[in-house]
Amino acid sequence: MTLDDRLVNAAVIGAAGKMGSGIALLLAHEMYLLKRKPEYADAHFRLNLIDTSEAGLEGLLQYLKAQFIKKAEKSTILLRDIYADRDDLVENAEIIDAYVDDVMSILRLGTDMNMASQSSLIFEAIVENIDIKIDLYKKLNAIAPKNAYFFTNTSSVPIQLLNSGAGLGGRIIGFHFYNPPAVQRLAELIPAKETLADLKEMSMEIGARLRKKIFLSSDVAGFIGNGHFLRDALYAIEKVRRLEASYGYTGALYTVNKASQDLLLRPMGIFQLMDYVGVDVMYFISKIMDRYIDGEDLSSELIDTMYDAKVLGGQRSDGSQKDGFLKYEKNRPVGIYDLSAKEYTLFSDSDWAKKLDEKFGACPKSWSPWKVLLSDPARDDKLKAYFRELCEMETPGAKIALDYLKRSKEIGRQLVDDGVAASDDDVNGVLMNGFYHLYGPINDYC
Repeated sequence: MTLDDRLVNAAVIGAAGKMGSGIALLLAHEMYLLKRKPEYADAHFRLNLIDTSEAGLEGLLQYLKAQFIKKAEKSTILLRDIYADRDDLVENAEIIDAYVDDVMSILRLGTDMNMASQSSLIFEAIVENIDIKIDLYKKLNAIAPKNAYFFTNTSSVPIQLLNSGAGLGGRIIGFHFYNPPAVQRLAELIPAKETLADLKEMSMEIGARLRKKIFLSSDVAGFIGNGHFLRDALYAIEKVRRLEASYGYTGALYTVNKASQDLLLRPMGIFQLMDYVGVDVMYFISKIMDRYIDGEDLSSELIDTMYDAKVLGGQRSDGSQKDGFLKYEKNRPVGIYDLSAKEYTLFSDSDWAKKLDEKFGACPKSWSPWKVLLSDPARDDKLKAYFRELCEMETPGAKIALDYLKRSKEIGRQLVDDGVAASDDDVNGVLMNGFYHLYGPINDYC
């Protein structure tokens, strides 16, 4: 079967979650475009959106409709061409309504797994738990067409475990969308040893149609993205523990988060990023990587403690940030969670944060915000000049940042040396495209 034939009936499992809803949005639009082709005029397109939460599905329907309206409003010229044969559509509002009605007509929402029984293209975006995933794939394998292809959005589970555990015969591949799928341009593609060649080729075609930049990873737990991110986070946690004696826990966490954002020129600090991903997600990734990668301790007592305390971060359905390691107001950090007191210490409480900023030291004179550098055509030259200056500084903040930079590079090199990534460029590409870093971890800045 061609990809077009498979797209006539597709499914997303875990569709009401943030990742599943984004995947659903992308697939629905692609299926709509295919439906408009003359050769598929009589085909009955179905995108089966399946989730265990009925409330979540109700929210999903509202989310998708709102997103389709936004997309149509931005694409009226294109839609006029698509609906050129519709003389009854004159005003932009009529064309927008026609698009929304047509794309929504493809959707079928429900909690019954049997909805996927006719789907030959199935995307899975459920909890990062191996046993739950294997159980799901066993059920899908029993009801789906025997030639169905499976795409797992796992960010850490080895694909071969899912393939062998559910007896899929190579009909599964890792297709790791980055959050949020509708916006992020990166996707990691992870074939297992037995993944069918046709499925690999089709995955590349899907990536191209969905306008994703694909990076291949070996089937090693965590892959490239989380292989670097988890180790990066564990280093930050270790650094907090080393600084705790002189800074206190909240002060150490504040300082390491500040160094990783301000001086390393990242879009957010490492603990803010962990909150964005979700402490619970970090917990599952850590458990999986620690279990399936030999020779390294990839566990974290701090992540375990936060998980047990249910201080989990993550995002609400409207995109606002939940409290985790940090407390947020309007998605901006305003405090640090104090483990001993089990409450947040606000930056505005007395002048402790101000004193830490003074101890931290000034940024290099050539410093510019991440957002400014992101679109600067002279970015590379400015980064080189900036890091030359940073490398000569002796402030506490600079020393912490430079140690961090060194460790980040070591992690990147390890991924290449271990064969997880094929090259330095692949590691750098994943971090720059998936995490929006201005530069890759494998660099010659210092």
